[in-house]
Amino acid sequence: MASESSVAKVKKFTQGYTFKVVMLGVLVLLLLIPLNMIRELVRERSRTAQAAEKDIMEAWGAELSEGGPVVRIPGVRTVETRTKTESGGETVSITEYPFTLVVTPETLTVKADFKTEVRKRGIFSVPFFYGELTLSGDFDPSKAISRLAPNETLHLEGAELVVSLSSQKGIRKINTALWNGDDLFFQPGSRDLALTGEKNNTAGIYAAIPGLGFTTSPSAFDISISIQGGKSLRVLPIGKDTHVEVASDWASPSFQGAFLPAASTISDTDFSAVWDVSYLSRTIPLFWQQFADGTPSDIAASAFGVDFYRQIDTYSLNIRAVKYAIIFLVIPFLTLFLLEIFIKTRIHPVPYLLSGLGNIIFYLLLLSLSEQIPFFAAYLIAAVAVTAMLTLYARTLVTSWRHSFSVCFTVTVSYVLFYAVLNAESYALLIGSIGAFVIVALVMFLTRNLSWYGDEGTI
Repeated sequence: MASESSVAKVKKFTQGYTFKVVMLGVLVLLLLIPLNMIRELVRERSRTAQAAEKDIMEAWGAELSEGGPVVRIPGVRTVETRTKTESGGETVSITEYPFTLVVTPETLTVKADFKTEVRKRGIFSVPFFYGELTLSGDFDPSKAISRLAPNETLHLEGAELVVSLSSQKGIRKINTALWNGDDLFFQPGSRDLALTGEKNNTAGIYAAIPGLGFTTSPSAFDISISIQGGKSLRVLPIGKDTHVEVASDWASPSFQGAFLPAASTISDTDFSAVWDVSYLSRTIPLFWQQFADGTPSDIAASAFGVDFYRQIDTYSLNIRAVKYAIIFLVIPFLTLFLLEIFIKTRIHPVPYLLSGLGNIIFYLLLLSLSEQIPFFAAYLIAAVAVTAMLTLYARTLVTSWRHSFSVCFTVTVSYVLFYAVLNAESYALLIGSIGAFVIVALVMFLTRNLSWYGDEGTI
């Protein structure tokens, strides 16, 4: 008899709502395993896309970073060392240490006027730009030269004008190259000046400066380069006073770097932006001596510019979707659980499991479709397909279409809310937390009279 009583108690407990809630919690934890696999799949596809973008970029150029121009003058520091000999005499040794005096412009104006296009490899694409990059301004190296120590000598005949770039491939041709009205002949290379911040990067152009008049009076330069790049543009405010103008037919720029534009205009078809940066606002010295230790490392930190941002980043939206998946994984379970209570029927754990798997398939559909079509269309197709599947399946579990349509309504509302969370980046946490609060509060209200010890409770 005691054994039969124990069996009856166990049977009663397993048929109660408390056991069902515990069972649903276990199912949610189990479903986190395939959900995590999908999260890793999204990351893997994102890495694949980045690798494809890199391959495309290598053939075109690179993310464009420009530093300069600067004047580079080779010099020598002579150090005399005197050593006493054992006989009371003295020996003199002279050591020469080569260095480079780097002088920045007094004024620098940078103008970039670019056209854009999107190039694809398979399902992956990269925004490219091409056009004219104009550098103009003037130098006055007299102050830098006057600061030299008595034992430092410059080889003025070796003075060069150097423009540092992130990639040599991006250069199409030099349209204009003038120094005080005289032509400059540029050659490839940056003469060991890594102004763009990339170590061992020798990309750029340099030219010997005609004449030595720049040592006593300001000298003007005017350079125009046909150039190409992709994804982003960065400019180094190397001048004492730097003025930058960037214009393009790209409709969704993202301004990045150490300085935001003083003025910008963005329309549905193009944008333009203007920066004005004083040397007092950044840490780049007006001139410096460069020895074997290379260019000052903090120079590139002052760069600024624009990213040619794609309005919809498919993989970031998919990653965000999976991040909030746990909340929307619970909703079908709660819906079926409440139906169990209201219509006084029992639903086996397997339908709960299948409903949860159906919701997980939504994220797989969303990822695969969004790689082929716009994200909104992919989301709509995946949401409609899963909602229809869950609604039809619910009809086999409950007694009428009216009850199965309650599943359709709940899932539809959850997907609409989910889409709002994905697109409201700044308010995603707020919308998600309010939605979670409303769901928990609604479940509390609907189950307020439920007997959790068995199925004899009333609602």
